[in-house]
Amino acid sequence: MSLLDWIVLAVTLGGVVSYGLWRSRGSRSLDHYVLAGRSMPWYAMALSIMATQASAVTFISTPGQAYVDGMRFVQFYFGLPLAMVVLAFTAVPLFHRARVFTAYEYLERRFDVKTGTLVAAIFLVQRGLALGVTLYAPAVVLSVIFGWPDWQTTLIMGGVAVAVTTLGGVKATAWSHMMQMMVMTAALVAALVCAVVLLPSHVSFRDAVTLAGASGKLNVITTAFDWNDRYNLWSGLFGGMFLALAYFGTDQSQVQRYLTGKSIAESRRGLMFNAAVKIPMQLLILFIGALVYVFYIYQAPPLIFERNDLARIQAQGVGQEYDTVDRRYQSAHEARRLPADAVLEAARRGAAGAEQGARAAYRAAQSDFEAARHEGARLVEAGS
Repeated sequence: MSLLDWIVLAVTLGGVVSYGLWRSRGSRSLDHYVLAGRSMPWYAMALSIMATQASAVTFISTPGQAYVDGMRFVQFYFGLPLAMVVLAFTAVPLFHRARVFTAYEYLERRFDVKTGTLVAAIFLVQRGLALGVTLYAPAVVLSVIFGWPDWQTTLIMGGVAVAVTTLGGVKATAWSHMMQMMVMTAALVAALVCAVVLLPSHVSFRDAVTLAGASGKLNVITTAFDWNDRYNLWSGLFGGMFLALAYFGTDQSQVQRYLTGKSIAESRRGLMFNAAVKIPMQLLILFIGALVYVFYIYQAPPLIFERNDLARIQAQGVGQEYDTVDRRYQSAHEARRLPADAVLEAARRGAAGAEQGARAAYRAAQSDFEAARHEGARLVEAGS
């Protein structure tokens, strides 16, 4: 990393943490520490809800999902707006009027201590497992940037998060989340601009969209009812709705956010904002992944990004096999460019027949490239 990169990282991290701690000053009572004194405005609460749900995994893995499978993943969120409407008129007034600190306290009052304790324990186990993935995804990225082991970057990020939460309570967390969402939104816009600007000079934004479409990366809706298909319209509407009802209605990481609202109306506004913004945000993130895919049609990506994986493969004595696969991979990448340019040329001329033939040739070249990439992934899995 350059000096400028270090400055941006330090200022962003320090600024977000300091702002959250500053906004949480005076949080001494339990009500202020756990629920921010029920004083949060709807916009801060809404952005905190989104930041809690949209972890680093969202911004790292979702573009990768579009890179591999296209934009169909957005269907997973189609049921979320329906769930937000249901919760706004059921869970929100129920929890607010009960004046509880957690969703599980309500179960304790409604049934008994054993019920509340059991559900709280299940939540803690589930949340602990989820946080492992949430921390590990950015840890891998930082380990690539810094060249540090994964466990070191995981400990650093986890330590900072624990310190901020412990010192400032939920108010510091919520206000920090608001700043983080602003930073992440700016980063998304910057990533979109970079993905377009860094394309070759002969490839326009329209050309990039054409190539992404020819590669199947812009497919959004799948109406076929298939039990073996993870992402389709029906699983998104029905499965996604019930998943969102469970997540936002019973998971304390979400319930706590809308319990910090000044009133029932403020909490409802926060959920409705999430309902309105979540799907467009996911579409933007997925679209960036589709553009990154087009970028790598002309810029050869390394067969293995993770330097630690590469070092492990070479240490295990399969370096010669890796070199063979890498040469095949680079050759397949070069062979993919010509049919890609043919697709663009036919599209510019409006020659439908020629474009159809060029797309078929491009898809065949893409299959060869993907086969080489999967062979590289097999070497990584075999060496892990």
